Amino acid sequence: MDIDFDLPPVAFVNESTTIHAYVNFACFVQHTRALAAHIHATAIEKGWWNEDRNDGELIALMHSELSEALEAYRAGNPPSEKIPEYSHVEEEYADAVIRILDASAARGYDVAGAIVAKVAYNEGRAYKHGGKKF
Repeated sequence: MDIDFDLPPVAFVNESTTIHAYVNFACFVQHTRALAAHIHATAIEKGWWNEDRNDGELIALMHSELSEALEAYRAGNPPSEKIPEYSHVEEEYADAVIRILDASAARGYDVAGAIVAKVAYNEGRAYKHGGKKF
């Protein structure tokens, strides 16, 4: 499967405390859906989907990647041993996204579309969502 990974440039403009990202969201959704399909096809090819996987297992594996990112932070965030041009935290964040996209493709979920919808929703929320501490 050939995928064009070239996304348009993103410009960030700081206006007071708000940062606006000007992105072609349709392009993001299209490319992310294609990436999810590619990731899932690779996982199938590598034997990870020989049998259906339960949702609890999939979520636990997503969580495990974030736990590995936490451990990388605790270790000072050294360069990744597998992709040394990136930090260990970046690698683990990537692994979490890969697991999310794999599961979403397997279940037919449109996570790319949901991200765009959630970003739009969050833009209308109150500061700190109305007083949350964290």
